[in-house]
Amino acid sequence: MQIGIVGSGYVGTTVAACLADLGHDVMNVDIDESIVRALNDGEAPVSEPGLESLLEKHAGSSLFATSDYEDLADFDPDVVFLALPTPANEDGSIDTSIVEAGAEALGEVLADIDGFPVVVVKSTVVPGTTEDVIGPALELASGGRIGEDFGLAVNPEFLSEGNAVEEFSNPDKLVFGTDDERARDALEGVYASLIEDGAPVVDTDLSTAEMVKYANNAFLAAKVSLVNELGNICKEFGIDAYEVTDAIGLDARIGEQFLRSGAGWGGSCFPKDTNAIVAAAREQGYDPALLQAAIDVNDQQPQRMLDLLDSHVDVEGERVAVLGLAFKPGTDDVRSSRAIPIIEGLQARGAEVIAYDPNAAARDNMAERFPDVEYLASASPTLSGAKAALVVTDWPEFADLDREFDLMSSDVVIDGRHIIERRDGLTYEGLTW
Repeated sequence: MQIGIVGSGYVGTTVAACLADLGHDVMNVDIDESIVRALNDGEAPVSEPGLESLLEKHAGSSLFATSDYEDLADFDPDVVFLALPTPANEDGSIDTSIVEAGAEALGEVLADIDGFPVVVVKSTVVPGTTEDVIGPALELASGGRIGEDFGLAVNPEFLSEGNAVEEFSNPDKLVFGTDDERARDALEGVYASLIEDGAPVVDTDLSTAEMVKYANNAFLAAKVSLVNELGNICKEFGIDAYEVTDAIGLDARIGEQFLRSGAGWGGSCFPKDTNAIVAAAREQGYDPALLQAAIDVNDQQPQRMLDLLDSHVDVEGERVAVLGLAFKPGTDDVRSSRAIPIIEGLQARGAEVIAYDPNAAARDNMAERFPDVEYLASASPTLSGAKAALVVTDWPEFADLDREFDLMSSDVVIDGRHIIERRDGLTYEGLTW
């Protein structure tokens, strides 16, 4: 099939490369010329394991990028995905201006695309947005009608950063939100090989498909916050929270995933999506107290790390090491990273913050927010002379740290991810154990 993708962030780039690997011809559209050049050169504009090799394999043969929507008309795609960001407003609601602008720009060339092109919303939007906002924008710009001149569908993504390529190839589910049989058939054609391999398909309507995405992330975020709450209680009783969660994870009703208590969740999805669905529910007149509590618990975890630090050492005027800046291992994404409130708290205490992340791009990304922090290229010099160290991201290499802590001027280690091994010579505090 011929597939267009509007947007080349984490989702758009990963989906493009993976669809090309399934045998489709793919054209990405992005207004950022540097991203377009990178894609056409087979270079990944984002850090994602396995993505670079797919781009190197398919760029210039079955995957192309452009900044001109008019090129889509010549490409004649069967399907066009909208994979544009929906950032958060101050009140937690989503800002749809970017996806609306993309829909309008796509609509202006939609009439020039042969056949019955199907526009598929992959951006995360609250229920009703595709039908009430995106659809009308497409109709107005194109002069066409949904169901007559082009199709409209919702196909949310469930890709986690650091595992996106693998999860695309082996999905837990494919959600097809459609009100038109031709749109449904088009989605089935896009994912035919995955469906043949046994990927479950959920057929539903537009709004339900939008809600499935939010429900998925809200459930996982709430699960993590509940586990962190239990971990905080275990800490008060002097109980190893990980021994407790290992035991409850054996219960099939609970499952063993997302049971690692620690500094909390961040990234581009959980924080934005939980806040967005809370805001959307309140707009409908319902106050989702449990989801709000999950957000509140998550927001408190970095402060708990700082409180533990305060109980051991005064860091004013002292060098303090922060290990881990990306919100999770395997990515360069620092959006809503737990390192952000940690660094803010340390600076408010007058500390000299020295930071390290194994991903150089994560260091660069955090430097844009905190240019006065010193970023080093390995753990040893970061720890050298530090009065204390806070471990914020569970990069595997941190588990190998041992004598590097002897380089510190003091021995205080606050571990927010249960990755550093306790030993004599360290004043060690786990966040929830």
